[in-house]
Amino acid sequence: MKRKKLFLGILLAIIIGVVTGFIFVGKHSHNVNSSKTNATIRIGSKDFTENLVVAEIYALALEDNGYKVQRVSNISSSLIHRSLINKEIDLYPEYTGTGLLSILKEPMETDSQKVYETVKKDYEKKFKVTWLKYASANDGQGLVIRTDIANQLGIKTISDLQRHASELNFASQGEFDQREDGLPGLAKIYGDFSWKSSKVYDNSLKYTVLDNKEADVTPAYTTEGQLINTDKYLLLKDDKHFWPPYNLAPIVRDDVLKSNPKIESTLNKISKKLDTATVTKLNAKVDVEGQNYQKVAQDFYKTIK
Repeated sequence: MKRKKLFLGILLAIIIGVVTGFIFVGKHSHNVNSSKTNATIRIGSKDFTENLVVAEIYALALEDNGYKVQRVSNISSSLIHRSLINKEIDLYPEYTGTGLLSILKEPMETDSQKVYETVKKDYEKKFKVTWLKYASANDGQGLVIRTDIANQLGIKTISDLQRHASELNFASQGEFDQREDGLPGLAKIYGDFSWKSSKVYDNSLKYTVLDNKEADVTPAYTTEGQLINTDKYLLLKDDKHFWPPYNLAPIVRDDVLKSNPKIESTLNKISKKLDTATVTKLNAKVDVEGQNYQKVAQDFYKTIK
C-alpha cells in the first residue's frame, strides 16, 4: 500500500513538472515572438547624404523593434521609385514634392498638407504604396546669399534679393536659369532678377565660389550641411511661397505594411524627430565634418530611441 502511494506521488510530481515546463516554454516562446519577427525589410536609399542618413535611421529603428533589415543603398533618384514598385525594395525615404511633381506629374502646390494628401491618395490608388506621416524637415529649393552682403544690404527674403539684384553677382548651375522651378518661375512671382553678373559654376563649387567672393548668391537646397555656418551663409526666406514643399516621409508598399503593421508606428516616431535644422546638422556632420553617414545615423538614433 505504501509502495502504491509512493508510486502515485512520484507520478503526480512528474505530471506537475511536465505541465509546468510546458507553461514556462509557452510563455517564454510568446515573449520571444513578441519582440522578434522573421520578416526581413529591404530599405532603399537614394544616392546622396541626407537620404542615406535617414534610411539608416529607419533601419536602426526597425532593427530595434525586432525586424531583420537589408540595406539597399545608393539607388539613383531616377530609379528608386521603380525599384519599390517592382518589389526590389520594401520602403525608402521620399520627398512630398518629388512625389507630386516628378512621379505624379501634378501641378505645383505650395501647401505642405495639401501636397501630402495628394501624394498619399494617388500613390495608394496608382501604386498600392502608403505614405506614412511626413516630417517637418523640408529639403526644398532655396537661394543662399553671403551673410556679410545680406547684412550690408538688409536682405532677408527673396523679395529683398530681387530689389537688390543689380548689385549682386549670381553663381548659377546653368539649368537653374532655364527650369520653370528656377529663375523663370521666380521671375513670374517676384519680378525679373537683373543681376550685376551671372556665371555658371559646377554645383560642387558653389560654396567655394561664395567664400572666394566670386559671387554673392547661389541656388541651394534648404538642408545642405554648409548652411549651419550662418555667419557665412544666409538661406533667404521664400516670402511669396514660390517653391513647393519637399517634406521627408517613409513610403512603403501596402503588402509589406499589411504583413508588418508595426513599421508604421516605428517610423512615424522617427519622422516626429526630423525637422529642417536637425537634418541640416546631420548632413553637416557628413559633408562638412567628414564623418561616416552610418555613424552619424547611429549617434542620432541613440539620442531619440
